[in-house]
Amino acid sequence: MLLPDKAEVARHLEQYRAWERLLLVAPADHAVRGNFESTGYTLCVLMGKRCAREAVDAAERYLRGGGSPVRGTDRSADRHP
Repeated sequence: MLLPDKAEVARHLEQYRAWERLLLVAPADHAVRGNFESTGYTLCVLMGKRCAREAVDAAERYLRGGGSPVRGTDRSADRHP
């Protein structure tokens, strides 16, 4: 499995956190919300997750040296009886 570049993950996580802070200050600002959602989507793609919260958690684990970003993924659908 290919793993994302840690510097790239760190950069997108930092952007996500910055937009998150701005969204807390201006929750009705559509441009801020759009950028926040866009950075969340990018993290989802990088980390192989379906929601931004899971992607952020996986990115933080990955950057701490927790190994593969897909750790903890439910693979029950891949198992055969």
